[in-house]
Amino acid sequence: MGWLWAIIVGFVLGLIAKAILPGKQHSPLWLTTVFGIIGAVVGNWLATKFGINETRGIDWGRHALQLVAAVVVVGVGDAAYKMIKGNRQTT
Repeated sequence: MGWLWAIIVGFVLGLIAKAILPGKQHSPLWLTTVFGIIGAVVGNWLATKFGINETRGIDWGRHALQLVAAVVVVGVGDAAYKMIKGNRQTT
């Protein structure tokens, strides 16, 4: 069940990150989901480092860190995808 939740959360975070980023992103949906999963993991790691990973009620701080990390990962990952895909098409 843990993997299913990771995929669902990654999918949602990836889509939200794509919506926040300006312009058009070129990465496919499956790669956006992977980027979202990576963002969630990085956000959880940061929340642990800041000491806000386990709080009473909804962990707003952890969720905010996950979203920020997902935006960064989707932005960087999409730029890398576009660069690699663009270089592959020219050869």
